[in-house]
Amino acid sequence: MTAVPIAETVASLMPRAEAELREFVAFRSVADPAQFPKSECEAAAAWVAGALGAEGFTDVAVLDTPDGTQSVYGFLPGPAGAPTVLLYAHYDVQPPLDLAAWVSPPFELTERDGRWYGRGAADCKGGFIMHLLALRALEANGGVPVNVKVIVEGSEEQGTGGLEQYAEAHPELLAADAVVIGDTGNFRAGLPTVTASLRGMTLLRVQVDTLEGNLHSGQFGGAAPDALAALIRVLDSLRAEDGSTTVEGLGADATWEGLAYPEEDFRKDAKVLDGVGLIGEGTVADRIWARPAVTVLGIDCPPVVGATPSVQASARALVSLRVPPGQDAAEANKLLAAHLEAHTPWGARVAVEQIGQGQAFQADVTSPAYTSMAEAMRVAYPGEEMQSSGMGGSIPLCNTLAALYPQAEILLIGLSDPEAQIHAVNESVSPEELERMSVAEALFLLNYAASRQI
Repeated sequence: MTAVPIAETVASLMPRAEAELREFVAFRSVADPAQFPKSECEAAAAWVAGALGAEGFTDVAVLDTPDGTQSVYGFLPGPAGAPTVLLYAHYDVQPPLDLAAWVSPPFELTERDGRWYGRGAADCKGGFIMHLLALRALEANGGVPVNVKVIVEGSEEQGTGGLEQYAEAHPELLAADAVVIGDTGNFRAGLPTVTASLRGMTLLRVQVDTLEGNLHSGQFGGAAPDALAALIRVLDSLRAEDGSTTVEGLGADATWEGLAYPEEDFRKDAKVLDGVGLIGEGTVADRIWARPAVTVLGIDCPPVVGATPSVQASARALVSLRVPPGQDAAEANKLLAAHLEAHTPWGARVAVEQIGQGQAFQADVTSPAYTSMAEAMRVAYPGEEMQSSGMGGSIPLCNTLAALYPQAEILLIGLSDPEAQIHAVNESVSPEELERMSVAEALFLLNYAASRQI
């Protein structure tokens, strides 16, 4: 089978893919019942299960995972003696954030300026559509040459570990010779990229209490300990003067060996305002792929509108720490918690609660599967060679799979690119990237099957 029929088939399937992604994006599948009804995630899971069943998958199951969410599994048998490839995506999404900042509704897929906009379009509902396109192209051109397992997670964005725990309790379920994690992306649109490393993550909620209740700032301010001011001091202690992350006991001087990320490109990709400097030291790649990075994700305190002249009795924040390969996320979690407690001023009461955690991941880019993927990407992206980059984000399942199946080759690809703005407002996916990456995945499955027959 040549690459031309595969590419032509994928191209012909793109209108169907757009219609399906529109249906999929419409589910408000944020895996947090405090923000959206749980039924939205359940409906999205049912949609995935229906899509797999329609493609001829057997043993399709909606799995109730220990964190209270659902993942969807399916198996598509291939030729006798063929290797097994696990394809991964997730259907849960980040909350839409500021609705007013979206140019078009976040849960309505909208075409604009050559991109499709909607929450989850790239991260990672589009990743599931990519898997479907690749498999459909193969079915239309002689059949899928490998056994295929698909797992679509329901709580990846929350980091609550439901699928990891389920996999550990059912180790036979996701066993495979190769794993394709469809949840990363290309370093730049048009530049085929595999992700060589992922930072791990720990997520903590810190609460500071100082008073039995709020007090009038005119009557008590100046002597009464302000919980919000105490929290601000705690959070400020997490950064050095240049903005570098400073968690006591946690190393922050590693360097990245690989694809460079020019500062001017990063400023453009990150949309840094003119005159505003970057934080940290070392190269951009060092800072975002090889070193820990702390982020304050949210603070509970009175909003400006409606605020009263009060000394705050209590305040809390959600703090994320990204942990690079070579550092243990559990140890980093302990160090971060100890740092927060040690830097709480004025004898204020502090409580630290772990919300989520995932280990960093380092891929073996010299494995045979990567050779198959490089060949596939070379064809899907004429004139371009596959690149390897890091990714600052986390996919906790990767380390679970690596531990359960040490012989499996794990590849990380996907539909994100700098313009995708995943986790931000106006998330989008390039239909051209969806098409080319679907071709690449189909060709990879062909190449990988052939390599295992030699």
